Amino acid sequence: MTNEDAGAWEEALIADLREHDGRPSQGPLAGHPIMVMYSTGAKSGHRRRALLTYSQDAGDFIVAGSAGGSPKDPAWLSNVRSKPNVTVELGKRTVEATATVVDEDEQKRLWDAHVAALPWFADYPEKAGRIIPIVRITPKV
Repeated sequence: MTNEDAGAWEEALIADLREHDGRPSQGPLAGHPIMVMYSTGAKSGHRRRALLTYSQDAGDFIVAGSAGGSPKDPAWLSNVRSKPNVTVELGKRTVEATATVVDEDEQKRLWDAHVAALPWFADYPEKAGRIIPIVRITPKV
């Protein structure tokens, strides 16, 4: 897939998310809870976009830095580590939030809950050969 094709696919997915309360209505991601997270590039300072499947914990959104089971962390992870203020889009709703990589104690509990909600994540640590970082996204009040 070319960058142009990927960009068009993302734009179509985002339009579908906005129309269907944050859950795509078609394709391989149909029904999955997906947010659009905007972060600030750690090096560039430019606004960056990531489409992330999430679970929830105590009113916060939980995302995994899995990169689909890649051996490397996703680029957005270094962005939120250095600049934790993010904006998330959930369907038609936009929320300002703080993204925090959780500590080791909370990581295990949240990973287990994330996998219970989204079972296809279960194989990612073995596939990636690394511990998958968990990020808590806390909406600002």
